[in-house]
Amino acid sequence: MSWLVTVAINAQPSPPDGQFADKSHYLIDSLELEELTHSDLKLLDSVLTLYHTATHDTDRLNALGILCENMMHNSWHKYQFLQYATIERLIEAGPLPILENKYLSSLADAVNNLGYIYDAKGDYIKGLECYHKSLEIYEKLAAVPDEAIAKEGKVGVANSLNNIGFIYKNQGDISMGLEYYHKSLMIYEELGAKRGLANALNNIGVIYQNQGDLAQALIYGQRSLRILEDLNDKRGMANSLSNIGSLYDGQGNLAEGLEYYNRSLNILEAIGDKNGVARSLNNMGSVYHTQGDVTQGLECYIKSLKIHQEMGNKSGMASVLNNIGVIYLDINDLKKARTNALKSLKLAREMGFPESIKRAARLLFNVNKSEGHFKEALHMYELFVQMRDSTNNDETQKATIRQQTKYEFEKAMLVKEQEEKEKARLKAEVTDRRDDLQYSVILIAILVLFGGVLALGFINVSERMAEGIIFFSFLILFEFLLVLADPYIEGWSGGAPGIKLLFNAGVAALIFPAHAFFESRLKGRFVKT
Repeated sequence: MSWLVTVAINAQPSPPDGQFADKSHYLIDSLELEELTHSDLKLLDSVLTLYHTATHDTDRLNALGILCENMMHNSWHKYQFLQYATIERLIEAGPLPILENKYLSSLADAVNNLGYIYDAKGDYIKGLECYHKSLEIYEKLAAVPDEAIAKEGKVGVANSLNNIGFIYKNQGDISMGLEYYHKSLMIYEELGAKRGLANALNNIGVIYQNQGDLAQALIYGQRSLRILEDLNDKRGMANSLSNIGSLYDGQGNLAEGLEYYNRSLNILEAIGDKNGVARSLNNMGSVYHTQGDVTQGLECYIKSLKIHQEMGNKSGMASVLNNIGVIYLDINDLKKARTNALKSLKLAREMGFPESIKRAARLLFNVNKSEGHFKEALHMYELFVQMRDSTNNDETQKATIRQQTKYEFEKAMLVKEQEEKEKARLKAEVTDRRDDLQYSVILIAILVLFGGVLALGFINVSERMAEGIIFFSFLILFEFLLVLADPYIEGWSGGAPGIKLLFNAGVAALIFPAHAFFESRLKGRFVKT
């Protein structure tokens, strides 16, 4: 079976010498070092030193993996495609068996990250394809005998399930999105994978927010934030703070919402996460607009839009363009409101996001109505209702409740199962201690008994009694050996009485010569006496 995914890498023209960083060292085209933050530059310096001094392909893969997971600038996309191409080459060359799982793990991580890249660019078909392919590889790794690799595979399974749920949710399939989220949540809780658990909780909170259940959404958001704070996960904290801010914003608590947005923005700027900065600016623009500060709101939106355009983030662009259109509608600049709304709707349709289509359709309905274009207004209103009903109707709300109930039940069963395993472990420890003590006592008794057998001939007993003592001693030894061997005999025989009888006969046959030897020697001693 081939695990490789066909990924098209767009060729780029070579830039003039001196305009970009040296590709022979930095490995990728068109890298502008002045755009990078200090932390990204430091990361590149240390990781590329490891890469260029590495003597084995595995070490080079690890170095590229560190870059792909930790670099904030969008250039990490190019490093990810480079790492994927490297893994593809190594797997096609046929790795040593000892390296096969290592390369498969790297491949799964790379394909999962490629799914994220396509997802961010609005290509959800390729994104979903990559996530499903990574899920397939992670499931293979989760089934290997090596416990460390299997655990890593299970965490990967949960990550892929979570990412698949995210795409389904964005496409308006709330039921399917929740199903994948809860599957990932159960695995994270079982493994104690806190970072993944926080991410899944956050995503489920967003669904409750979209369903209008802000109280439940806030519970999930706060749980996620507490875990991320314990982990000191800056990027995760910023994302969670932003989501909580939107919840307070949605409840009309604008001051509290703006506080959370600012906290999120400060973290994102410090770590150089441009996508996150753009999202926070968009959220802050919404609060300023609601407060009546149109100038400040428009300024935040334009900054956010510029970053999203630089990053090629269609989802972010659609959201911000719609918000800018709403501001222009409020100040009665209908021409600019229409322009931004049409751009937003075009992007939303390209991505197939019902929520984004709904917001753009509502804006265009209001613009057309203000302009007196009632036929177009009616068309946009129908589109708005269609998208609204596809994401927030009785069926999706029931699906949310069903998935929540299912999750609570499965979680309770998991807790019960873990408690029963712990009880069984403690009981087994008590039984083992008891058995060890009894085995020790029996062994000491047998040694004392055989000490007495060896003393026969030197003490005044009849030959008949001596034979009885010897027979009894070997009978006790025979029974003791059967008790020790019984668990192994049970396993080997499968519980079949005939096979167990043969094993017992074998033990007796081993003891018989020793019994005969002892008896003859002791009889000789009696004759001499």
